[in-house]
Amino acid sequence: MDISQYKDVYVFVEQRDGAVQSVGLELLGKARQLADTLNEKVVAILLGKNIADKAQGLIAAGADRVLVVDDDRLKTYLTEPYAEAVSQIIREQSPSIFLLGATVIGRDLAPRVSARIGTGLTADCTQLEIGDKGELLMTRPAFGGNLMATILCKNHRPQMSTVRPGVMQKATADGSRKGEVVNYNIAFDDEKISRVRLVEEVKECKCVADISEAKLIVSGGRGAGTKDGFDKLRALAAEIGAEVGASRAMVDAGVIDHCAQVGQTGKTVRPELYLACGISGAIQHLAGMEESEYIVAINKDKFAPIFSVADLGIVGDMHKIVPLLTERIKSLRK
Repeated sequence: MDISQYKDVYVFVEQRDGAVQSVGLELLGKARQLADTLNEKVVAILLGKNIADKAQGLIAAGADRVLVVDDDRLKTYLTEPYAEAVSQIIREQSPSIFLLGATVIGRDLAPRVSARIGTGLTADCTQLEIGDKGELLMTRPAFGGNLMATILCKNHRPQMSTVRPGVMQKATADGSRKGEVVNYNIAFDDEKISRVRLVEEVKECKCVADISEAKLIVSGGRGAGTKDGFDKLRALAAEIGAEVGASRAMVDAGVIDHCAQVGQTGKTVRPELYLACGISGAIQHLAGMEESEYIVAINKDKFAPIFSVADLGIVGDMHKIVPLLTERIKSLRK
């Protein structure tokens, strides 16, 4: 493969029900940095129905060009039409780098696209940099999060990676930026994409808000124990206007929904305050919250790993400390 013909950084910007997802804006911010290093352009791929009005916002977020595919077949995400549309764009445009969010949609779409166009895929990256020779250095956790591996795709293009929401930071939107919006036509194979059709869409997630967007998070682990422990956390969260998160152990135990999970197999968060209650601090959990601006940890075990990343540590029983903290905050607000 002659890789010299491939250029520019492409980003798949995910939208749901016409709303652009934050991870797409985060990736545009990172893509801008990568493209500036390479002296190339940032191109956003936006698929859906009646979504052309979102294109200017992507230019403000860092894109130089937005490829809009507006089609009835793309109104709701289905693997085949989305994979066909993205694959066609990559074959015709020859990007050097292609980034997607490691969301439910991104994790379904990315491997199918990489297989169709014959390139590699590095999943769940936590860091992206340009190497000395202009290649993309893709860093991700390996061996259960105990090591960080930096992966290169030397012989194939595009260099593809998925990045979890919350890992990268959005660039400050610049409404004065100029860019090109292209209405891109895809030659769909209707016989192929009609094999699977959407019969009904049922949304059952009970989480009111996306914790990856929260400024304040009160999170519980094994030390919180049962639902009663999380009721105490919710009372504290209500007082300070925070969202409630959890470690994987509590999700696996059925105490709280997966959408509240923080960590390597959950969500990556960057709140202004992360209050970890009864969380020991396994490396898989730390990977999802260690970039928080201020971390407060409450744990009975003074040797718990969570204290190694905490700005303030409280050694004690969260079942006693959290209610006292809640009452103290209530009294201060009177």
